[in-house]
Amino acid sequence: MKRQFIVVIFLLCSIITLAQEKRTYKVGILVDRTNSELSPLIDKLKNEVKAVVGEDAIIEFPNDALLVNNFDLERARSNYNQLLASDIDIILAFGVLNNEIISPLAVHEKPTILFGALNRDVQQLDLSKTSSGIENFTYLIESESYQDDLNRFKELSDFKNLGIAIDAPIANILPLQEIFDAELAELNANYQLIRFESVADIIANLDGTDALYMAGGFFMTTEEKKVLIQELLKRKLPSFTVNGPADVKMGFLATLQAEENLDQFFRRIALNIEAYVTGTPMSELPIFIDYNPRLTINYNTSDKIGFPIKYSLIGETDFVGEFRNVLSEKEYDLLAVINQALGQNLSIQSSQRDVDLASQEVKTANSNYLPSLTASGTATYVDPDLAEISNGQNPEFSTAGTLTLNQTVFSEAANANIAIQKNLQKAQQEDFNAAQLDLIFDAANTYFNVLILKANTQIQVRNVDLTKRNLEIAEQNFEAGQSGKSDMLRFKSEMAQNTQAMVEAINQLEQGFLILNQILNNPSNLEIDVTDVKMDEGVFEDYKYDELFGLLDNPSLREGFTDFLIQEAYNNAPELRSLGYNLEATDRNIRLNGYGRFLPTVALQGQYNSTFNRSGAGSTIPPDLPFGLVDNFYTAGASISIPIVNQNLNNINRQTALIQKDQLEINKDNLELNIAVNVRNGVLNLVNQMSNIELSKISEETAAEALELTRASYAEGAVNIVQLLDAQNNYLNAQLARTNAVYNFLINALQLERFMGYYFLLNTKEKNDAFRQRFFEFLNTQN
Repeated sequence: MKRQFIVVIFLLCSIITLAQEKRTYKVGILVDRTNSELSPLIDKLKNEVKAVVGEDAIIEFPNDALLVNNFDLERARSNYNQLLASDIDIILAFGVLNNEIISPLAVHEKPTILFGALNRDVQQLDLSKTSSGIENFTYLIESESYQDDLNRFKELSDFKNLGIAIDAPIANILPLQEIFDAELAELNANYQLIRFESVADIIANLDGTDALYMAGGFFMTTEEKKVLIQELLKRKLPSFTVNGPADVKMGFLATLQAEENLDQFFRRIALNIEAYVTGTPMSELPIFIDYNPRLTINYNTSDKIGFPIKYSLIGETDFVGEFRNVLSEKEYDLLAVINQALGQNLSIQSSQRDVDLASQEVKTANSNYLPSLTASGTATYVDPDLAEISNGQNPEFSTAGTLTLNQTVFSEAANANIAIQKNLQKAQQEDFNAAQLDLIFDAANTYFNVLILKANTQIQVRNVDLTKRNLEIAEQNFEAGQSGKSDMLRFKSEMAQNTQAMVEAINQLEQGFLILNQILNNPSNLEIDVTDVKMDEGVFEDYKYDELFGLLDNPSLREGFTDFLIQEAYNNAPELRSLGYNLEATDRNIRLNGYGRFLPTVALQGQYNSTFNRSGAGSTIPPDLPFGLVDNFYTAGASISIPIVNQNLNNINRQTALIQKDQLEINKDNLELNIAVNVRNGVLNLVNQMSNIELSKISEETAAEALELTRASYAEGAVNIVQLLDAQNNYLNAQLARTNAVYNFLINALQLERFMGYYFLLNTKEKNDAFRQRFFEFLNTQN
């Protein structure tokens, strides 16, 4: 025991001694310019260096050793000399002006790491070497190239007159004119070099350009970039930037820089410092940073400027931005969708016309009790020989007119028809109400389907990006000899399949918008979008859908609640009311063809006759006749008719009506059964979706953690590709389930409301409170 204690004491003393022997290195930093947004990047670099070198040395970054020249050459020279005269051990120099001061030096008094140019195309250092070969000096050269950017931008936009924006101080030092002259000549395009001091300089020189290449702008603030982006969007100009995906997320169209490039750059600087403090001369450190180019496109920007994304590029492209329609002329929430559908949907308009037609049938039936007045006129020519002997009764020429009035006083058939048509009109109105309820659910279902498709699209895009990362790991493992080529090929195949799934998801989203436009009776090409919903926010929070969640989650209340919902559905169902009105119409038809056939039909008639003129032979009465001619007279009468035998049609019609009644009663029983089954199924579906909401959350979190562990293990060669693919697919399915869980719950909730014939969203708070009160009263009656 004593011996073990001595060993422990010895080890502790050794560790303390080693810690005391760590050398402290002070690092000075030279930059051309900085601002509040670049300061965090400098802090990130410092932290990276300390994390990497911390086990070998103590790294300090004195606050007074961060020197900025603000693009002043003499200031840059003074800053460098100031660090040489100080107790700084290592110099990190960044920027074009610092490059102008440091790179020409033959002797470097202090160890210096230089990153002097923004791009490989304008490097003034020897690119043929793998190390500097200069004592106390090394430099870093990136694989990024203006030429590569321009080639890809040309492939994307086929620009003809390109604007190239570069910071004026940089453009005044680097030979950019010569470089761009050669590179744009190869692309058969013209260009305008825009040297800028501010964003206003760029905007002022955009006229005449059909695209913009941001070859600079690293020192621009976020607000300045936003101003420029808005102008580019306004002009619908495609843009390409050297500054990475962060700028693309703000609204630039594209970049060829990967998001991890900056991290890789910081890591290389830290590794160079670590190599130096552990004994490797600066002259032998590697100078190249080989980035993997990755095309990143802002989906929203491409939409807004009408920029088509080629499907041939999707497999090698990262997409940023939300999958929302930035060109949308109208953004709909759920209530807006429902209200417009009720007002403008063509199918519901057609159903409304059915109600209008039924109302016209009622008017037609009522018109049987309205008087009928007929006017007629005649002109008569009679053979003159016959007229001559007619004693003035039939003159050769005469004109006359007649008014005839008919009025039905009582008719059992007319009474029955009125009652039947009124009931049929009410039934048609209930059918229309049912069609409205169906339309509300269809519109809501389509709305949620669009949200599901949007979420699915975003997940598929992320899955493609995840597959790209896994492919990179497979390629690295293959190059390191940790896995075979088959893993790399398998991921390439997976990449193709996932890319196809992403393309299909994007097109399905477009199809979803088409269907929504159709339901809303919008032009099919109208650009629209929908707002997201959550169960505990907005309209669903206002109508307390979480209470429904709570009721269904309580097994002791669930059965009573289900019975109550079935009773409410019976009371509200327009389909049942429609059948009820059809039954009343059928009963009235039965009565008509039963005792009603023996009731008489009573009518009144009247007629007025007038002779307007008489002429020609026989137009006058002989004077010796004792009577004269009456030109105007009327008649009146009444009629009563009773059908006695009508070809047995009354009995046949009565039997037909009885069969129809029996059929309607069967349909009513079947409908009540369907309603009860639908409500119970709806409740069970909601319970399933409630469980899905909770479990899918756990599943996604677990799948994400499992994927990270599996990826790390695969990178180390501890698991095979099948396990990694299984973990990725499991995560994909978990994401889809989690994202769609709330949407599916709300869809099923609205479907249950459709079965009940009562939508909480479309009723007032007072009516919804009354609904809750009825439920509690129902529970009390059951106990």
